[in-house]
Amino acid sequence: MRRARSQAGFTLLEMLIALSIVAIMMTIMWSVTSQIGNDKRHVTDVAQRNHEIRVGLTRMVSEISMAYLSGNENTSALERRTFFIGKPSGEYPLRFSAFARTVVWADANESSQTYIAYYVDDDPFERGQKNLLRRSSRRLGDEGWEQEKAEVDVLVRNVEEVEFEYWNWQDEQWDSDWDSTQDANRNRLPSRVKITVTLENGRGEKVEHITQSRLGMEEVINFQPSQNN
Repeated sequence: MRRARSQAGFTLLEMLIALSIVAIMMTIMWSVTSQIGNDKRHVTDVAQRNHEIRVGLTRMVSEISMAYLSGNENTSALERRTFFIGKPSGEYPLRFSAFARTVVWADANESSQTYIAYYVDDDPFERGQKNLLRRSSRRLGDEGWEQEKAEVDVLVRNVEEVEFEYWNWQDEQWDSDWDSTQDANRNRLPSRVKITVTLENGRGEKVEHITQSRLGMEEVINFQPSQNN
């Protein structure tokens, strides 16, 4: 009886071909996995960026809606206690008095009344980057709004510019500036404020995010003392 002939093993050429195929497949798998990871990070970054912009604009809309003017003050004073001033140029494009501060600590020397200013300034840590900032004081004062202690928060990082427009209900038009301390709009608030924040997307294109805030107290607030009959 003849013994079965033993099978020969793989040749060196066959081994090299098999290893090459495995290497190609692993390269393809790594490339696909890497691309999926990059896409996931990109989607996450875009979602976080959109969330940051949405939260920042929502906060601005809420605070602007609580702006107010008081008639119980010295209207001839050089520095008014309450005001609403928007200028297309200057350090602070918009600053105003508002019932927009939350007092956290009981008996704190603070008030729900505050001065708020929005402006764009350089990032102290990232060269060439500008941020949309919010300045909020702890209370109103008689020495000028910039003299009051205040905190500065970042609303939106890496922006190009911020613009405000003010709806003049008398003229039925959008104005580029507003000053409640001057004759044109003395003791008057706009009906609405349009907010436009311009920034770059991931492709280097400039994108505008636009929203509006409707002011709840357009008339000057006057607290009349009670009279005894």
